Amino acid sequence: MSPAVTVPAEGTVHVVLPGDVDDAASPSGGNVYDRRVCRGLATSGWTVREYAVPGSWPCPDAAARAELARTLAALPDGSVVLLDGLVACGVPDVVVPHARRLRQAVLVHLPLADETGLAPGDAARLDARERETLRAAGAVVATSPWAGRRLTARHGLDARRVRIAAPGTDPAPLAAGDPSGSRLLCVASLTPRKGQDLLVEALADLTDLPWSCLCVGPPGRDTAYATRLRHLIEGHGIGDRVRLAGPRNGGELAAAYAAADLTVLASRAETYGMVVTEALARGVPVLATAVDGVPETLGRAPDGSTPGILVPAGDPVALASALRRWLTDPGLRRRLKASAGRRRGMLDGWGTTTRELAEALRRLRGEPGRAG
Repeated sequence: MSPAVTVPAEGTVHVVLPGDVDDAASPSGGNVYDRRVCRGLATSGWTVREYAVPGSWPCPDAAARAELARTLAALPDGSVVLLDGLVACGVPDVVVPHARRLRQAVLVHLPLADETGLAPGDAARLDARERETLRAAGAVVATSPWAGRRLTARHGLDARRVRIAAPGTDPAPLAAGDPSGSRLLCVASLTPRKGQDLLVEALADLTDLPWSCLCVGPPGRDTAYATRLRHLIEGHGIGDRVRLAGPRNGGELAAAYAAADLTVLASRAETYGMVVTEALARGVPVLATAVDGVPETLGRAPDGSTPGILVPAGDPVALASALRRWLTDPGLRRRLKASAGRRRGMLDGWGTTTRELAEALRRLRGEPGRAG
């Protein structure tokens, strides 16, 4: 019998999360990330105490603000606290007063002002609130190198306080794929930022070719966008080829990836793009907009080849052109699929994410870093 492995105790971290973090009907990349790192920290020896605070973050009502204030006030002085930026960054008046007595780290998935569709005044206010929160925090954790650079430059942060903990990827079976390349997959919440409307416009120009497109993801808070999207699909007469399947989790989501030939991400803004690595983990090529952190996430295979196609953001004509190339060029499909298979072996797992985040927490606690 192998000897039991003893995990060294790391101490306690109090994690403040959005109230919908466990809502299976509304999965998001941020919620998946939060869940995985909480689990990873617990497995690696931390005592993780979670506080899910309901509210329309980052602009909550008075009740949500009061609940967050009570949560922070109840924590003992000197506590290590990891706050999801969606909760913390919009309410510096609630969070900053505790910054001197608590050791606060703020986890930023997307800079608040980068959300699509904000009025200029609203974006400016959110940006100023985020700046105040992050400058007061003991540490800032960004979920991509792009986000780390953007936050550092935008808010004048000391780069030594900003740590990158990019999302990990679980190993997955290699998708078989179909030689025709006709099965398209889009995995994203139905929000303007994810650009499904641009994808529909592009697909409407390709009705002379064989393809189907499965759109997986929950409706966002902007329910009018989901309605507009359905009307757009029907208006173009492609309702029999574009399916809005709603949220999928676990085995259902894995099956959607396994059946895909190409994953398409038409986002107008994207800090990292977890969908990209989820597809690559299965050897599925990616067509994505060259926005924000996506080119770094897509990366290159060891031989320097690219496992996908990047197009300008907000350009349905360019998106349609790239899709037409994919659907009509068997050689391109073979090359991209081979490159995606090679890139698959380079992806970091969630253990790497947890280690980077744990290192930020140790430094926040004033301890020396650990090698490895």
